[in-house]
Parts: sequence; structure tokens; C-alpha cells
Amino acid sequence: MSQMNRRRALQLLAALGTTGLAAGCGSDSESTTPTTSASPIKIGLIAPESGPNQAIGKEITNGFQLFLSLNEQRLGGHPVTLVTADEGVTAKTGQAAVDGLLKQGVLALTGVVSSVVMSAIRDTVETARVPLIGSNASPLSLQSVVYIWRTSYVLDEPGRALGQYLRQTLPTTSRIALIAANNPSSRDVMEGFRRNYESSERQLPKDVIWTTNDPNAPKSAYSAPIQEALRLHPDAIFCHFTGKAAVQFIKQLYDEGYRGSVFAPGFLTEGAVLGELDDGENGQDRTHILKYGIETALNYSPDLNNTANRVFASAYRKTFTASPTTYAMASYDAAQVLDKAIRLAGENPNPQQVNLALGKIGQIDSPRGAWQFNQPRTPQQKWYLRRVQLDGRMLSNVVINELGTLG
Repeated sequence: MSQMNRRRALQLLAALGTTGLAAGCGSDSESTTPTTSASPIKIGLIAPESGPNQAIGKEITNGFQLFLSLNEQRLGGHPVTLVTADEGVTAKTGQAAVDGLLKQGVLALTGVVSSVVMSAIRDTVETARVPLIGSNASPLSLQSVVYIWRTSYVLDEPGRALGQYLRQTLPTTSRIALIAANNPSSRDVMEGFRRNYESSERQLPKDVIWTTNDPNAPKSAYSAPIQEALRLHPDAIFCHFTGKAAVQFIKQLYDEGYRGSVFAPGFLTEGAVLGELDDGENGQDRTHILKYGIETALNYSPDLNNTANRVFASAYRKTFTASPTTYAMASYDAAQVLDKAIRLAGENPNPQQVNLALGKIGQIDSPRGAWQFNQPRTPQQKWYLRRVQLDGRMLSNVVINELGTLG
């Protein structure tokens, strides 16, 4: 929460147990009732409403709306109209979404799931001088920006976090196969992993084994590349897949006979993936996952034990009857960031004033743990090692270690 202290958070938790989202939240210093004279503002949210990234789009929409619900539909004391636009699946549809929101006079933008879209809209956002608080897409190539901030991560960071960890824990003789969907995000992830794993004593295969980038590809589409990876006789596999592709890849990996450790950015098992992989107490997929292990690196897990996360996760589960993901958390934090910046910008903020204030907001008390923006306008934050384990009767991502701070 925005500068939430422990007492206020516990009050909100108690309220959630009886009155849902009717309780507001904020710091004691911001607890005065907002004046009705505060000027209304518009915030534009860009997210895919269909296609392979629809589930992520829904989660970032949920995260932003949750913060508004907990704060009387206000940001920085101003009543908010949240205007949504369909990101679609291409650079062209993403560009159209941004153009439409800018024509409506939004004070700031948020969202964006696809790295392709983020790269395509960069110049438009910078020229318009309207701040964009990206809550997912964050390609490594997006540098030297003034009006684009991100509350998620830079895409090479999960690879860097795991590369450093495995360099410290695996024997120097370990053979690791690299396999991923052929897209810009995977290339960033693989670059980060190679950078932090390789040394004079440790080398990775020269080439990544690339698979189809079609999220709707049948399970058999991964058979040939997996067989190519297994011919390397790997001790471990490092991979990058998300959503439906992650489900199909993991199923095919075990069907092809792999019986070793899997390491990946947390997107491999985030969202609905584990639910689709969980085939029950006597299922082969569950048995293989629990026996051989899937460990992932991510900046968030819903089981993190801090006050802000207890409030956020409780409210999210109560509202959406599901556990929050990193996508929802980053969008919730995007709303937190805007709340603080708009408050700093004054009574009648314009986009340029809000952008300037974004550089002054300091530390964010986040469900992921405290973080702050660095010079490239991305989070300086902790990364966590998660292992797929049983939580009751369900497969779940459970934090087993901290991987350090990046950013």
C-alpha cells in the first residue's frame, strides 16, 4: 500500500473479512477524506482483450481496478475514470489503442502486455509527453526513455537471477540445454541467463534451441526441438515459455522422457498454467513435476510474508476468487505509483507534471517487498526462487529462497 503502516493494514484486513472492498486504505498521513472539488482525471489502460495474452490482460486490469476499489476510485485524491483500450496482438493494434486513448485526453497510460507493442508505441508516447506506467512488457532494448516507466522488470533479469544462482549451486561439469519460443522476450531472457551463468569454467551451448512461437501450437509441435535438446544429455533444462505454450511444452517434455530439473523465469508456471498441468493425485504430470522439480525466478509470489502482500493477496482472492499473479501485482503497483505521483503533482496536474513527480516518489511499499525506480525507470527489486510444490492438494509456486536484488 502507499506508505501503509502496520496498524492501518491490519485495520483493512479486518474490514475485508466483513465488508469486502468498502474499506479504504492509505497511510495515516493520507487518511483525510478527499475533497469533492478535486478535478476528475482519466487514466488509459492498454491490455489485450482477446488472443493468447487475454488472461494476462485480464489480470493487469484486475490489479489496477483493485487498487481503485480500495481507494474510493481515486488516485492522488482525484476521482478517476479508467478508460480501457484493446491492445490486440500486433504492433498495429497496440498503436491504435494508444492513439485512441491520447485523443481522449488521458492524464497517464498504463498496462501493455506485449514487448512488440511496447517497442512500437515508444515514439508515440515520448512525442505525446504523456507518462506510461508499463505493468508487464519491458524489453531490454527499451532504453533512454523519458515518459515510459515500468513496474514489472527488464526481461533479461529473470535469466540473470537464475544464471547467478545456478553458477553458485550446480557442479561446473553440469550440462544445461537452452530451449525457448522464438520471440524477442525469449532472446532477452536467454541473453541474461548466459551473461550471469557463463565463466571460464562454465559454458553453455552456443545455440539456443528455438521452438514455434505459436501459443496455440499442438503439444506435438515441441517434440522435435525437445528431442534435439535431449541429445545433449542435459543435467538441467533452462527454458522460457508462457501460458498455453508452457503447458504444452512441459507435457511434451515429460512425454519425450526427460527426467531432470527444469529452470525458467516464473512465467513458465504463472497464472493458470499449474491448474492445467495438475492431473490429480495419481497423474503422471504431477508426479514428474514433484519428483524432478521445476524451479523458477520471479519478482513476486502470493505467499510472501509482508503486510502489504497480506492485504493485497487477501483482497484479490476475495474479489476475484483466485490467487494474484505477478501481472496483477505489477498493475496494482502501477496504480500505487500514479497515486503518489498525482498527489505530488498538485491540484490540477498535467501529464508533464505527473511525469516529473514520478521521479520523486521514492520507495514503494509493495506486495513484492519494498522497491524503487532506478535511473532507467525500472524497479530495483528483489528476485525470488520458487519451486512447484503441493499447497494442500494443489500445485503451487512456493518461495524457497531469495536470489538477490537486481535493477
